[in-house]
Amino acid sequence: MSLDSPTTTWLPLPPLLEDAKAAGFDELHRRLAELGYGDIRQGHGCVFRYVEREGVRLTDLAELAGHSKQAVGEFVADLEAMGYVERVPDPADRRAKIIRLTSRGVEAKETAMEIFAAIERQWAERIGAERVAALRDALERLHEVERLSHTVASATPAS
Repeated sequence: MSLDSPTTTWLPLPPLLEDAKAAGFDELHRRLAELGYGDIRQGHGCVFRYVEREGVRLTDLAELAGHSKQAVGEFVADLEAMGYVERVPDPADRRAKIIRLTSRGVEAKETAMEIFAAIERQWAERIGAERVAALRDALERLHEVERLSHTVASATPAS
C-alpha cells in the first residue's frame, strides 16, 4: 500500500507499528496469564527489559527505560511485592540499592522471551519468514540509529 493508492486508506507507519505492538503484547500477557504470571502488567516490562542477573540501580533503570525515577520505582515496588524482584545493597556503595530479579523473576522473564519467540514464529507463518526477518532487521537498525542519535543529542552541550 502506498500514499497514492486510490483504493485503500493509507496508514502512517507509526500507527501500524503501534497496532503490531498492541497485538504482540496482548498475546504475551494472555499467554503469561495462562502460565501463572497473570499479575504482570505491560508497564512492568520496563523493569523486566533492563534488569539483568547482576541487577541495576533504580536511577540507571529509569534512565534506560526512559521514565521518571518515581514511575519506575512504583513498578519496582509492585514487582517486589509480587516476588519478581528484590532490592539488595550495592556492593560498591552500601547506601545504594541494586534491583535484581528473584528466581521467580528470572523464570517470568525467560517465559516471556520464549513467548515473544513463539509470537515471531507465528507472525512468520502468517506473513512469511522473510518479511518478519526484514522487519526485524529494519527495526533493529532504526533502534540503533535512534539510540545513537539520543546519545549524541544528550552529549551535545546546550547553546
